[in-house]
Amino acid sequence: MAGGMDLGGGGGRGSKRPLDTAINLVPFIDLMAVTIVFLIMTAVWTQLGRLQVSAGGEGTGPATEPPLVLLITERDLTLTVGGVPQGDPMPVVLNQGRLDVTRLVEQLGRLRAADPAQSSITLQADDGVRYDVLIRVMDACVGARFTAVSVST
Repeated sequence: MAGGMDLGGGGGRGSKRPLDTAINLVPFIDLMAVTIVFLIMTAVWTQLGRLQVSAGGEGTGPATEPPLVLLITERDLTLTVGGVPQGDPMPVVLNQGRLDVTRLVEQLGRLRAADPAQSSITLQADDGVRYDVLIRVMDACVGARFTAVSVST
């Protein structure tokens, strides 16, 4: 044979094996249907779980509003309005591995009630802050109806 390709015709007793095989497409179609359903469902979940976060203070609102900044360190959370601290720093308390945000939610609620037009907050996180702590703080801000959350260093 030229090229070294076996066509199934040579060798042995002279019987030829057929080269055509029947491929059952039903399992392939089943697999593709399940895969497509999975991809559609995950695409919907990623859209539902999306949170609008801007980087570096882009969504801070009109210039007439004093900026609301939450400084997040490994030990405490400090809320400031226009550079003036609002109350005492809140210690970072982990309850069963999760950040306890009850004091933060209360303080954000008071600020929101005092100025309902304020809808933006900037989170300034130190390098040592755990990611899950930052996410819990972001969830607390969104829960307090701050729609424009920005994160800066």
